[in-house]
Amino acid sequence: MAKVTLVFAVLLIGLGLGSYFGTGSLHPTALIPTWFGLALGIFGFLAMSPDAGRRKLYMHINVTIGLLGFLGAAGRAIPSYLHARSAGIEPDLIALGAQAAMAILLLVYVLMCVRSFIGARRARLV
Repeated sequence: MAKVTLVFAVLLIGLGLGSYFGTGSLHPTALIPTWFGLALGIFGFLAMSPDAGRRKLYMHINVTIGLLGFLGAAGRAIPSYLHARSAGIEPDLIALGAQAAMAILLLVYVLMCVRSFIGARRARLV
């Protein structure tokens, strides 16, 4: 699962950099997915340890980062979209798209981690 974490880290870093440069480097908040990607990448590398206890610890840290990122991105995208619509203005589609993409990526990542944790637990019990 550590290698999968690195893939998601690269995707989030790319999303953040693409959003930042796509907005003309005007909005530093577009880099938020990059910071989550860097955190996942760091702990993903640490999770490649041969020690099972360290792997478990760092993967649990990663899934916590992923869950917090998902809640933050989804918690920001939905209200900002609803607020723009209720105010009768067009929402910022680049920001909304980046927030939605981050939320979807991290939701998929968290679900994959949970599935992996359940599989590991079942294998240990057999």
